[in-house]
Amino acid sequence: MKVIRFIKDWTLIISIIAGVAGYFIYVNIPFLQPTHDVVRKTVEILQPLLIFAMLFLTFCKVNPKKMRVCAWHWWLLLFQVGLFMLLALVLILLPKSGMRVVLEGAIICFICPTATAAAVITRKLGGRVTHITTYTILINLATALLIPVVVPLVHPNPTLNVFNSAMLILGKVFPLLLLPLVAAILVRYLFPRLHFVLSHYHELSFYLWAIALALATAVTARSIVHSQVELSTELWLVVVSLLCCVLQFYIGRKIGAHYHDKVTAGQALGQKNTILAIWLGYTFFTPITSVVGGFYSIWHNVINSWQLYEHKKQSEQGNPDSKNRNDGTKF
Repeated sequence: MKVIRFIKDWTLIISIIAGVAGYFIYVNIPFLQPTHDVVRKTVEILQPLLIFAMLFLTFCKVNPKKMRVCAWHWWLLLFQVGLFMLLALVLILLPKSGMRVVLEGAIICFICPTATAAAVITRKLGGRVTHITTYTILINLATALLIPVVVPLVHPNPTLNVFNSAMLILGKVFPLLLLPLVAAILVRYLFPRLHFVLSHYHELSFYLWAIALALATAVTARSIVHSQVELSTELWLVVVSLLCCVLQFYIGRKIGAHYHDKVTAGQALGQKNTILAIWLGYTFFTPITSVVGGFYSIWHNVINSWQLYEHKKQSEQGNPDSKNRNDGTKF
């Protein structure tokens, strides 16, 4: 049990180290060189499958009858979609901008859906789990609709026209983000016994996340190694990921405070599905933009750790409101 607890407490660091170390060890073993193409293609298949599995297991715990759309859901959607569209418009109007890669990184940070693990942190901080689950579904839907429409205009595929590129992206993104929800609902009503079993294996999504994070980190390391962009651009991507992370936590909590749901709204907007962010960057944008997803994962986990520490400290001090602090203003 101590080993399992240690792994859970340090999963982020262990997965990142495993991904980076595994990549460099693998590429420096000469007799494995002929397998590079096969492994790369295998990882490209595994990443979306892991994302699908994590979303499916998460949605298996969702009871559709308890889903409620709140006023702050619409404000957060407006913020995410609005900034995404604004930055996309800038890139469309300035196709040769020297900041193109950095702006693409910012786009990914803003449109990326809420993390599947956000409900766990929200519960620990005294937020409303059903509210954040509802928002996760809404932003997944928005992302699945917007990415195929906007990305072909922002980052055109030289071998395809806009319509064909949109259809290609739609075929990859829409099933990945929405089919898990559809599958979970069908299993709930058509196979209740199977649903009961799956809903009691929610811990499995945690281990899938650890594997997916290690693979995503390895992909990010590969992107950095093979990148032709300047070091300054890569550093700007790191800075952008930090600024986007802090801004979204701040705005989410500010909006949520008006509706007495500060914790939930903050996690809904700030805690991202960074595995998906890395996959989006590597698959549809300039591959080096996957760096923003890797570093965003670090930043939002740092912020979550600080929030959990503050919440625990307030609980130990006997603050009667510490178990459900949704109406304050402190970040």
